[in-house]
Amino acid sequence: MRIERVKLVFMPGFVIEFVDRGRGIKQVLKWCVEGTWHPVVVYGPEGCGKSSWLKQTVEILKGYGFDVIYVDPLRREYTAYTDVKEVITRITEVIADTTGYIPIKLADLVISLTNQLLKKWGKKRVALLVDDVFQAIGLERVETYVKGLLNIIEYPPEIYERIVVIATTSEGLSRARIGRHRWAWLMPMWNMSKDGFKELYEKLPRVKPPFEDVWRLTGGNPEILKMLYQSKWDVSTVIEAVIEFKKLRSLITSLSDVERKWLSEAVDDPDTLFTRERVGLLNKLVELNLIVDDLPSRNSPNWLDEPPPKKDLEVGIGEYIAWQTPIHREAVREVLKTPISF
Repeated sequence: MRIERVKLVFMPGFVIEFVDRGRGIKQVLKWCVEGTWHPVVVYGPEGCGKSSWLKQTVEILKGYGFDVIYVDPLRREYTAYTDVKEVITRITEVIADTTGYIPIKLADLVISLTNQLLKKWGKKRVALLVDDVFQAIGLERVETYVKGLLNIIEYPPEIYERIVVIATTSEGLSRARIGRHRWAWLMPMWNMSKDGFKELYEKLPRVKPPFEDVWRLTGGNPEILKMLYQSKWDVSTVIEAVIEFKKLRSLITSLSDVERKWLSEAVDDPDTLFTRERVGLLNKLVELNLIVDDLPSRNSPNWLDEPPPKKDLEVGIGEYIAWQTPIHREAVREVLKTPISF
């Protein structure tokens, strides 16, 4: 089967075709044949390409005869491939609603609609893809929502042929809550492989820095690449944007002298955080989506796509802990240089 590559808006006025993620695409093809036995929760760095992969997944599932619902509750985006017009109508009505918190309404609605595709409209192949849902609904609802996704698979209102249920998250703390139960299958995704990222880099128009320089700044993260491109490759502008968005000055001011020392060591090697006395600092960094902790073995079959190298300190990757991107690390390094003043 020939896979049609989706076109993605990389930035305003610049559309590209989906690139890379060969191993991740093979995993989707497997699910098309076997379905998912549990909801699959894909986690990884912010901006690493989870949304792009999920949109490509929509196209593949459609080609295998699935009725597909894709929603991004936080951004109020959706795609529905189904001949049931009521599905599209009800989603658009919720998005247009001005009462209540729409992301939660939308996240809950698509579970209901997936069940109705099975029961009311007699569909046999159904897929539900929910993008960055846990940030949208809040950490307090993570476990309940995952159980709702599992119920679609385990307790369907009608017998089905195949179901695929996938959710993605960049929210570091949500993984710990999901991991308390056996309700979902957690799969990590990392930033793009070096070869795949180079393919994306080469599509960029205008003069650009040498690829190796860009790689050392991004670690293969498409969102950081976009930020650098939009800032005309002004690295200091992008670092300052991360500092402000993550409120790093407030974070580092709140730390004790010992914690600042630990953080400084982690800038050089993130694995130094992997000790009992430093776990409190580690959790703060996970909560702010600055690092990804407890990385699985690189030989684990659970990696959705190509895993990061076992250790590459040049781009901030340790064996067990990694900075989400080198820019995140450099933003922390920059703030650490500033003396604390009260």
